Amino acid sequence: MKYLIVGLGNIGQEYADTRHNAGFMVLDQLAKEESLHFYNMRLAYYTELKYKGRMLHLIKPTTYMNLSGKAVNHWMKELKIPIENVLVIVDEIALPFGKLRLKPKGSAAGHNGLKNIELALGTDQYARLRFGVGDNYPKGRQVDYVLSGFDDDELPEIPGMIDKSIEIIKSFATIGTELTMTKFNNK
Repeated sequence: MKYLIVGLGNIGQEYADTRHNAGFMVLDQLAKEESLHFYNMRLAYYTELKYKGRMLHLIKPTTYMNLSGKAVNHWMKELKIPIENVLVIVDEIALPFGKLRLKPKGSAAGHNGLKNIELALGTDQYARLRFGVGDNYPKGRQVDYVLSGFDDDELPEIPGMIDKSIEIIKSFATIGTELTMTKFNNK
């Protein structure tokens, strides 16, 4: 069984620890824990993890957030991974900071990375792990907010959110979306 795990973010040091890079942060920590190294491949940083008889193909698109669909589409085709085995990790302003939600499908809800994936794949029928970054910004300042770092009072919670995200990824690959949602959502 093969899975494509996509962490959304923007390449470049200036984006490294921003809210918009939550997906990158999760995959970077997973790679660190498993002693994996990302390689700069076609349209993405790529590595793979064998976990409980499954192969998890981890990608961090190098296309920048707004063109993430190009990388997702390429790697799905390249690796012949069905859409039900794709999981996208994405920052979510519509979720309070600290909340994590796995969804089996859904709208892009204004997120440009998800919009582009939906456009490239022609569907919104893929799982996504929504990493709540909150919406504590003045009207019209959404872009500045997601491209900013986490607040000092939020920083202590980030490692726990990342650890739980990694548990959700591993659960998704072993017991599937629905059982993982039952296990982790609303906790």
